[in-house]
Amino acid sequence: MLAVAGGKGGAGKTTTTLALAGALVRQRRTVVAVDADREMPDLHAMAGVSRDPGLDAVAAGWSPRMVAATADTPTPGVEVLPAASGPPAVENSRSAVPRPLARVRGCADAVLLDCPAGAGPDAVAPLRAADAALVVTTTDPACLRDASKTAAMARELDTPVAGAVVSRADDPPEGVDRLFDCPVVGVVPDAGIDSNDAEVLRGGKPLASDRIRAAYDSLVSELQPKYL
Repeated sequence: MLAVAGGKGGAGKTTTTLALAGALVRQRRTVVAVDADREMPDLHAMAGVSRDPGLDAVAAGWSPRMVAATADTPTPGVEVLPAASGPPAVENSRSAVPRPLARVRGCADAVLLDCPAGAGPDAVAPLRAADAALVVTTTDPACLRDASKTAAMARELDTPVAGAVVSRADDPPEGVDRLFDCPVVGVVPDAGIDSNDAEVLRGGKPLASDRIRAAYDSLVSELQPKYL
């Protein structure tokens, strides 16, 4: 179970979660992408699936893959589990993994958690549940600083950091690997360079870009076999 995390909203966590899931489906693997962001959920909207039911149904005892909806274009075959819509469940221990996240473990070949931004309890929970974290950032200095704090928070929770992904860039800024104390495992370009990219951007579907799909296919290769 891999947590896709970052310190700021807009860094590309949700895009990375869905696109990474799509790359795994192209390898004919079963994938469940889980929205762990209760306050600002948008994985379901990007995937084009209904907001309900979600993780609260899993907490109530339903099988995760019965609750998950299957995305259509541009990531067909990805099973998406929307965020819970009610208040967080009260757990018996501060160190316990929230019940719905514990229940999604092992439900597919790969489970990806789209994490909330920041360092609050909602951001801690999926990092604690995951086997490893993938930290997503842009080249913006503030985003880099916040993402480095997310990497440090994951390590404090004993969750290994698999690597960093730099989104909307052609090359990673110098020193990112030292700042995050992990390798840069992927660089995802902006769409819009060629005519195909311009067309998909006008349609609001950057994940249909051939260049971006290729970047996530390469990212999967970097993360296998240790983390995916």
